[in-house]
Order: sequence, then C-alpha cells, then structure tokens
Amino acid sequence: MLEGLFQPTHLLVIFFIALLVFGPKKLPDLGKGIGEGIRALKDGMKEKPTEPAEPPKSEVKS
Repeated sequence: MLEGLFQPTHLLVIFFIALLVFGPKKLPDLGKGIGEGIRALKDGMKEKPTEPAEPPKSEVKS
C-alpha cells in the first residue's frame, strides 16, 4: 500500500504544495520545527527514568 509513497516525484509534489500553502519565508521555520519535534521525541523515547516516581504523601491531621 505505501510501497511507492516516497518516490522523488511524489516528494517534489509534496514540497511544491507545502511551498504554496506556507510560502517561501515560513517553510524553513516549519522544517526546523518538525526536525526539533522529531529529535525531542527520539530523545524522550531513549531516556529511561532513573528513579520511580513516589506516590504523593498525604498529610492527615487528626
């Protein structure tokens, strides 16, 4: 189903449509934002919590 999705001609059409929608001045900022988001997602998936979260201590006054 998605075998030929990322062929060069398809990528050019997607780039051209994005250029029309966002304009040439916003496109680099959009790419930078997407790249930073993907990088943050990958870093978040790599990191393992070092210590388990403790349940909140409830203070009961009698």
